[in-house]
Amino acid sequence: MKADDIRSSFISYFKERGHRHLPSSSLVPANDPTLLFTNAGMVQFKEYFLGERKAEFLRAVTAQKCVRAGGKHNDLEQVGRTTRHHTFFEMLGNFSFGDYFKEEAISYAWEFITKELSLPKRSLYVSVYQEDKKSADFWKGVAGLSGNRISLFGEKDNFWAMGESGPCGPCSEIHIDRGEKIGCGKPSCAVGCECGRFLEVWNLVFMEFNRSEDGRLTPLPRPSIDTGMGLERIASVLQKKESNYDTDLFEPIFVSLSDIVKKRYGHDTASDLSMRVIADHLRAMTFLIADGVLPSNEGRGYVLRRIMRRAIRHGKLLSQEEPFLHRLSAVVIDIMRGAYPELSDKKAFLDKVIYHEEERFLATLEEGMALLSKQFEKVKKSKSPRLGGDVAFQLYDTYGFPPDLTEIIAREEEVEIDWEGFEKEMARQKERAREAWVGSGEKGVAARYTELASKAGHNRFVGYETIEHAGRLLAILAEGKECQQARSKEKIELVFDETPFYAEAGGQVGDRGIVESLSGEGVIAEIRDTHSPVKGLIVHSALLLKGFLRVGEKYRLLVNRELREATANNHTATHLLHHFLREILGKHVKQAGSLVAPDRLRFDYTHFSPLSPEEIAKVEEAINARIRQNDPVQVRFTTYHQALEEGVIAMFGEKYGDEVRVIDTGGYSRELCGGTHVHSTGKIRYFKMISDTSLAAGVRRMEALTGERAIEYLEMRDRELGKVEHVIGAKGDKAVKRVHELLDEQKRLLEELRNYKRRASLELSNQLVQKGEKLDGCVLVVEKVDLADPELLREMADFIRREIPSSVVVLGAAHKKNVMIVVAVTENVKNRVHAGQFANEVAKQVGGGGGGKETIAQAGGNQPEKLDAALEYAKKRARSLLEK
Repeated sequence: MKADDIRSSFISYFKERGHRHLPSSSLVPANDPTLLFTNAGMVQFKEYFLGERKAEFLRAVTAQKCVRAGGKHNDLEQVGRTTRHHTFFEMLGNFSFGDYFKEEAISYAWEFITKELSLPKRSLYVSVYQEDKKSADFWKGVAGLSGNRISLFGEKDNFWAMGESGPCGPCSEIHIDRGEKIGCGKPSCAVGCECGRFLEVWNLVFMEFNRSEDGRLTPLPRPSIDTGMGLERIASVLQKKESNYDTDLFEPIFVSLSDIVKKRYGHDTASDLSMRVIADHLRAMTFLIADGVLPSNEGRGYVLRRIMRRAIRHGKLLSQEEPFLHRLSAVVIDIMRGAYPELSDKKAFLDKVIYHEEERFLATLEEGMALLSKQFEKVKKSKSPRLGGDVAFQLYDTYGFPPDLTEIIAREEEVEIDWEGFEKEMARQKERAREAWVGSGEKGVAARYTELASKAGHNRFVGYETIEHAGRLLAILAEGKECQQARSKEKIELVFDETPFYAEAGGQVGDRGIVESLSGEGVIAEIRDTHSPVKGLIVHSALLLKGFLRVGEKYRLLVNRELREATANNHTATHLLHHFLREILGKHVKQAGSLVAPDRLRFDYTHFSPLSPEEIAKVEEAINARIRQNDPVQVRFTTYHQALEEGVIAMFGEKYGDEVRVIDTGGYSRELCGGTHVHSTGKIRYFKMISDTSLAAGVRRMEALTGERAIEYLEMRDRELGKVEHVIGAKGDKAVKRVHELLDEQKRLLEELRNYKRRASLELSNQLVQKGEKLDGCVLVVEKVDLADPELLREMADFIRREIPSSVVVLGAAHKKNVMIVVAVTENVKNRVHAGQFANEVAKQVGGGGGGKETIAQAGGNQPEKLDAALEYAKKRARSLLEK
């Protein structure tokens, strides 16, 4: 099948099954500042999934153009290196907005892929989320798949999310076995193996939750379906090609490109890689420009410029010294005009934009090469032939050099590159991009500070030596605008030429303190925070308390001593914690993030399981032993390379210069760190861990207290323990035994109570059997019962149904603010009353919903005051259905 035929077949199949066919939305998401580009088929339906907007239809089908080249979903650097990564691709998807759910979605997918596309069932496998047992059962029932054809995976592989926040849920993937000739040949090769033999072709997402920015999951108003099948990938399967790039979506591009570069695709590994990059990026730039994105230095335009420049660079590797991409955009238009006719109208515009960017970058490329040549000369004169990561990043960020270009050139010069340093610069750049991204057409906050830094110059931090210093005021920002003076009670930002205030960095919060007049007028301003929004610029967030502040004058800057010392306690304690976690748990432990504040420390670390009470005790004892030992904390400076050779720990994501600062605690803990620390561990006084929780798969978060805060916490715990001992009538080690006895007793009593309720519910069920209303050969039982246990309510409904051969049972119960509804029907009545649908109807009367199988279902709501009316509705509705 041709790609156009696959697309048409998919759309037709779902249109025939009640799905509304909608055109692809723009690659620029409408009214969604959280996304740079549309990166999945469901983006245009996000408001429907969140319940923020009511859909005019319950089912939809689309062929959505997508770009993944920025943010979380970023495939840019992989493009060309693999057979299936793309920046631009099409996603075929069917969607349900609270209509059908898992079983129907699985049934549709299986029917389409095996009957419409005629893929052999024997070659198909599926994966499901390990906690989603229902989906596994549906695959067995609908597709007849045996257990060994169904793989269970964790959140990393089978829980889908559009981004850091937004709709998400468990997913199920269909994989095809492409045969041993493609695989790794290992006996263990199976679904999940990275060798490519088992290729994922369709992802079915069961959208059940919304993830907030703080990571919390909340149920969506209506569970929905979002599926995605990459057109390029399924085309490669149906056209029996090992690579997406060998399909009819790319073949005409390679033919035209080969004519230009005078090289045939498929005959040289290096040339093939460059040709794949060009072909992919050509599609991305064509569609992005057609959707209104233009090359620029910020936001979406910056990503487009990166894509274009990467393609141009690969053209240069193919000996293209003049613009050539603009000639190839017409080929993309010819391939895609059937599905996207709007491209034809923009042909001349596309040619112009692409040609202009090519001309501009070819000139920039020469400037970058000149810079690189100078850097190579410096490196070769030094003892270590290693190009700094900051230089590689500058070439990447300023001159548009993709990393692989820099690496190729460096290899020719026999120079190594500090890629770790490059990655740290990249991490910082991504953080700056997040800060600067405030929406289309608006100037980012980071850009404002960059402009300020260029005017005021870099300011110097002197806070390692002193917490009091006289600094000249270089700039004042009020409401984001520069001014020459500030008046009393204004919230302002201040920049001094020299400052003792530590700017937030490396997990340590910024200093607080005051600004005093040098002329004896006392405190003028309160410094509430200190941060460094761009490199070399320290900004003080302040409240002007009285008088005036004027640019150009000197002021006395005083850091809050108590807060600084408490922060130093926590920072050195963080280093001790890191060291002893590695010593006690293993060297796999690595820092994954931290917060060092005056009142507490927080440490994120890689580890696979919660700490046992014994492990926590070992860590605490080890740290407190070193605190009592009063080990010296020494600061020294060395080169980054030398520090790594000595085994000093460097933090991932941090940027280090040629000279680095080493914090050496007692000779056993050595880390690169720019933060403030105590001079000896005894200053910390005491360390107490207060929590250890899971942050993500394989990442945990620990919180702890030190010094006065730790002592206050222990005293509070002691007081509360005393209260507990008083209540339970036992002290010391006997208290633990007594608590266990009480818990066992509670468990026994709860079981007795449950048995009593079960007997009572059984007696009530027998009574309700006699009270049923007879309707056309069927008995209708609708009753409100006093139960808080949904399991017992379900057991009651099931018991009544079994006692009456032809029956419809509707039971409702209210507990606090929750309502429970259970509907049970016998097999011979289900064609008149569908339990799942009926339960959902009744639940809507109490502000809820639900559903289930044909014969038994459960639903709920949150309006208990409407339960009586809902049950009355159930009686009338059931009568109308049974008397038809």
